[in-house]
Amino acid sequence: MVDQQKRIPKWLKIGAAIVALLIVVIGWKAYQTFLGPNITGDQKYVFIHTGDTYDKVLKKLEGQHIVKDIKSFDLVAKAMKYPTLVKPGRYKLTEGMSNRQLIGNLRGGYQEAVKFRFENIRLKENFAALLGKNFESDSTTFIHLLNNEKLANSYGFTKDNFFTMFIPNTYEIYWNTEPEKIIARFHEEYQRFWNADRKQKATALNLTPQEVSVLASIVKGEALHRDEMPAIAGLYLNRLRKGILLQADPTVIFANNDFTIRRVLNKHLTIDNPYNTYRFKGLPPGPIMLPSITSIDAVLNYKKHEYIYMCAKDDFSGYHNFAVTQAEHLVNARKFQQALDARNIKK
Repeated sequence: MVDQQKRIPKWLKIGAAIVALLIVVIGWKAYQTFLGPNITGDQKYVFIHTGDTYDKVLKKLEGQHIVKDIKSFDLVAKAMKYPTLVKPGRYKLTEGMSNRQLIGNLRGGYQEAVKFRFENIRLKENFAALLGKNFESDSTTFIHLLNNEKLANSYGFTKDNFFTMFIPNTYEIYWNTEPEKIIARFHEEYQRFWNADRKQKATALNLTPQEVSVLASIVKGEALHRDEMPAIAGLYLNRLRKGILLQADPTVIFANNDFTIRRVLNKHLTIDNPYNTYRFKGLPPGPIMLPSITSIDAVLNYKKHEYIYMCAKDDFSGYHNFAVTQAEHLVNARKFQQALDARNIKK
């Protein structure tokens, strides 16, 4: 045995050692290229747009410093046939991910859905801007859809009340979902929200779900405190039943398209606009803001009382003084006007 080892040439031993070393080096390099960490922590997501080519993806990964070594990424991507399998989407990045992990997600289309939540939205334009910020399509595309009469009609709405279809909640939607399908997703939630119980309560009020939401938007505009919403809803329902003008200040502000108004004056009341409930009887044609679930349920579960007047309290607590007679209301209104004057709030 010893004699055989002695007969192995030295050069062969050296060659074998070199080959073994090369195998180790190549193996280590392959491991690092495919499985070693190559993703930086500079970005939380990579956004692959519809129509992006592989070259655009490479430029994006390099330009945003998403990968440390773009050449190794390119090598693995081609080995995994990713250049012909580019899929749009919003893909989550984790610092230390390997090329193989990221490319596996990219080529498989394994993106992370957007958790889209909204509330306290005043105008369609505000909503369109928020949608454009969170999804691939821009705000111009979304505002066009929100103002599309034909689309609104297809869901059973008018162009004016279409905004009531969007129920504030948290939605999980893929970033590159087509805008029309995003609208359809909101309609699914609307149908779930308006269950048999809510529809029955709306019918008892002699209102459609859309009309309930329009009234709820006014209630939301008036109420600074949730616990007062049912009382405010009850007041407006009393006015509707009696055929009295709603005379809701938030509708006047909306009609004037001036949301800086803190004190509604006579000059604001003269505007010829169907949203001016000081001039036009009944509900306006659409919501003055996106109603909240709380305000909708406040209308459906309104507080029964005889009040038909209300005025903000002069302590600026955000609550209201309610009244049955105009004489009582005028006393409350005078107190509030004096409080406004004392604070030099003129407009």
